[in-house]
Amino acid sequence: MKNDIKDRRKAHGLSQDDLAKACAVSRQTINAIENNKYDPSLSLAFQLARVLGVTVDELFLGGGS
Repeated sequence: MKNDIKDRRKAHGLSQDDLAKACAVSRQTINAIENNKYDPSLSLAFQLARVLGVTVDELFLGGGS
């Protein structure tokens, strides 16, 4: 699933490790999601969106930004 995590993470000045820690997952999980090799659970998608200050739709569907 296409996502905007990498760009939004960088815009917030976060490393993959920073984002992973904020969401209680591994850096490898964040890397896999950013590279479209892993689709996060709904719970993780909401966590990512919360940490990055956007909605799930904006993060994964490109809505609004």
